Amino acid sequence: MRAMRIHRLGSVSPGSRPLEADRVPIPVPGDSDLLIRVRACGVCHTELDEIEGRTPPPKLPMIPGHQVIGTVEDQGAACRLGLLGQRVGVAWIHSACGKCSWCLSGRENLCPDFIACGRDAPGGYAEFMVVPEAFAYPIPDQLGDLEATPLLCAGAVGYRALSLCRLENGQKLGLTGFGASGHLVLQMARHLYPDSPVFVFARSEKERDFAMTLGASWAGDTIDKPVTGLDAIIDTTPAWLPVLSAMEALLPGGHLVINAIQKESGDQNLMATLDYDRHLWREKSLSTVANVTRRDVSECLRLASEIPLQPRVTAYGLEEANQALLELKQGHIRGAKALSVTAGNP
Repeated sequence: MRAMRIHRLGSVSPGSRPLEADRVPIPVPGDSDLLIRVRACGVCHTELDEIEGRTPPPKLPMIPGHQVIGTVEDQGAACRLGLLGQRVGVAWIHSACGKCSWCLSGRENLCPDFIACGRDAPGGYAEFMVVPEAFAYPIPDQLGDLEATPLLCAGAVGYRALSLCRLENGQKLGLTGFGASGHLVLQMARHLYPDSPVFVFARSEKERDFAMTLGASWAGDTIDKPVTGLDAIIDTTPAWLPVLSAMEALLPGGHLVINAIQKESGDQNLMATLDYDRHLWREKSLSTVANVTRRDVSECLRLASEIPLQPRVTAYGLEEANQALLELKQGHIRGAKALSVTAGNP
């Protein structure tokens, strides 16, 4: 089968080709696994983190990709959910142990044996992949292949971040960064909290204009101050300055939720300017989103079909994965990016 694989770590930059187009054997499903014929796979900032070494795969080469839509082609002897021939999705959570206190309390995202799709196990930048049956999700019929891809990560982790905000209808929400996750969270927030104004902070004018078309009440640069204090802010950027800006913009008792698997180190020194009175006092709080649970993914898919969510997706061919990653790194973003994969015969 065709696959785009990470062979070595390094910077994603013009002229670099961090992924190599390879021919590899089609994987064989284990007793509890599904073999999925990949139809589409989202392109995520986490792939940049993997390639550039901020959250590297434990072994190379590795097939990245964790926002996968495909059809179940084959299954192991122990599979019992009747998914053969069905369209399913695969998310960042490839598997968890199912036995630890985190898993047993519904917090499998914190499992010490958490396996990430596309980092710890081969992902969806390929024509076929395998995943445990328990970690595949039926896709609602009204969602197209490409449109559904960002829901499996950007949408699901955004849904989790929104839940952690503990927002009440009518309270003010801020979104720092407006890429794949931000444009979905805005639509979720407008549905779940119809009386809550949403303030968007984005680098480019195009992103700010895009936010306004989706229902934002205000849109400014990431360095701008909002016209009013905010009850909760979700930060999806890879930088540290937005953390300081967000903590300062919060109202007393406000919550900042950082929705990023890693932060880049370029401006980390700014955190030395953290001021207790300005950024933290009066019961402001900060939390992070760590991975996702299966419930997050299922709830996001349900909500997406109910609203219905309208993901904006730019499509690329499988062999154009390097170009998609470069454009993502350069900030050329309007919604989400995804690879359209046409699988051959197994």
